[in-house]
Formats: sequence, structure tokens, C-alpha cells
Amino acid sequence: MSLSADYQFMRIIFIGTGEIGLPALHALTKSPDHQVLAVVTQPDRPVGRQLKLASSPIKEAAFKAHLKIFQPEKIGAVASVAQLKYLKPDLIVVAAYGQILTKEVLDLPQNGCLNIHASLLPKYRGASPIHAAIAAGEKQSGVTIMWMDEGLDTGDILLQETLSLKRRETAETLHDRLAKLGADALVKALALVANGKAPRIKQDKTKVTLTKKLSKEDGHIKWDRPQLEIDAHIRAMTPWPSAYAWIPQEKDHKMLKIFTTIVSRRAKGKPGEILRVDRHGILVAAGVGGLLLREVQMEGKKRMHAAEFARGFNLPVGLVLE
Repeated sequence: MSLSADYQFMRIIFIGTGEIGLPALHALTKSPDHQVLAVVTQPDRPVGRQLKLASSPIKEAAFKAHLKIFQPEKIGAVASVAQLKYLKPDLIVVAAYGQILTKEVLDLPQNGCLNIHASLLPKYRGASPIHAAIAAGEKQSGVTIMWMDEGLDTGDILLQETLSLKRRETAETLHDRLAKLGADALVKALALVANGKAPRIKQDKTKVTLTKKLSKEDGHIKWDRPQLEIDAHIRAMTPWPSAYAWIPQEKDHKMLKIFTTIVSRRAKGKPGEILRVDRHGILVAAGVGGLLLREVQMEGKKRMHAAEFARGFNLPVGLVLE
């Protein structure tokens, strides 16, 4: 893209927490056309059984790049806004931050705030667009570089980049592909902003869909659905929150996480019923057809081939998974 004579060198604040923003941050730090003034990310949080404090992936990357780092509990607090205002940014870039930006923050940069969103807006606004696209059986996905406003992913579109979903796409693989695509799209968007040629395209309100923040319970498999829907659900929940079924027992139920399957169109039985256990895996009936479970994990155990698990657990044919 050619640069105009009045091309603007921009001073940028990057705001993000999740891994999906890493390629974008790396692209910004490598660019000679812009300066990253600071990185804003969520405070360190306790993780794991020992509840050790852990930094966000964005903080770790910012630290390695020797960037100024802010970790406010609330980005809209008076002190936080004052810190960012002091830096006098020309632009703010946001990617999977985890907090809502207040009007005071949105109004800070003279060139506005851009968000990297992992869907083709207005479809799949909200917290889980990647999972939603896979679960819905979409053939395409992409990223939107959006001008931010006070709404939830309601701002004008600057540009979009698309990609085709692969046949066995999971939330994990699509996340990584969209992260790279988002970085490329951001570079193009920044060039348009710096040249004064960035468009503002209104979203079509008649095509809006919303996604929610996922919980572990969202991974529960409903076996009365058709096998293709269950397969898409499993891929959408991989690696988190993980698709799972309950193995019924007299004293308590055991959670069985399911990661990979092969669709069976001829399987017949009660939804959730184990129809066959052999070296190929565990065949389970669905509302329509069935699924051959290939990779599974019992809670507290390692991930393994379903046939190996069935031998060790003595999983009987006829048992109905819940």
C-alpha cells in the first residue's frame, strides 16, 4: 500500500490479555511506522491447584519487548485513565482484553480505538465467536477490524479478512489461524488510518447474532442431537471448556472428556448408548447416527485413545452415557 505525503506516524497503546492478540502485538512492535507507547493487560491472576499468580500471555510478550506495562483492576478508574491520557496516544488497539472500555478511555486517542474481533461482524458478536462459528457448521470465518464505541461489538467496520474452515477445524486451530489473520488485517487497517483513508462501514443490524461467555457446563454433550451437530459441538469445545459426557455409576458419575470423533451415519441405538467397543474406539449412538470416539480423557487421568481407555475402565456395551 503506497503511503501518502501526509502519512501519520502513530503512537499506539495496545490493550489485550488473551493469546489471540499476540501476533498483532508482535506486528506492532516490529513496525517502523508506529510506536507502542504501552501495553495494558489484566492483573496477574491465581491459577492451578496451588493458586500461583500467573501473567497474561500479552504481559509476558510485552515484558520481553521491554514495553511499558499497565495492569489496572479497572481500566475506567480515574487513576488508570489519567495514566493513559498522560501518554497522549494517537490510537488504541484492543484484542481480547476482558474489560469494557469506558467512554473516557475511548475518547483518549485522536484517531480513535480499533478492536480486532474474531468473526465477520455483525455475525457472532460477544465473547465466544470462534466456538460459535464451528458449532454452527460455518464454512467461513474471519476477523473484523472495527472502530470501537460504547456498545458490545457494535462499532463501524474498517475492514474484514476471511478464511475457509477446514473439515476437522477445532476452536484451537481456528483461534491460531485467526490470530495470524488478525495481525495481517491490523497492519492493513493501520496503513489506511495513517493515510487518512480508513472507511467506516455501518453494521447491518438485521444480521446481528450474539455469543455468550462460555462456562464448563457448556461442554456437556446432548446425545439426542444429530451426530453432525454433536461432532461440531465437540470440535467447538476443544480445547476449552472441553466436550464431555457422564459415565453413570452407582456411587457417583465420572466425567469423560471427548476430543476427537469419527461420524457414523449407520449407527442405531438409544442416544448416548455404547454400541460397540473395539480397537477402533467406542461407538456411541446419537439422535441421528452415531459417533466413534477416538480420543478421550477421564477426569484426573491423561488423554488417550478411546480403545485403550475402554479396556482399562471396562466400559460395557449397552451403557448409556449421560
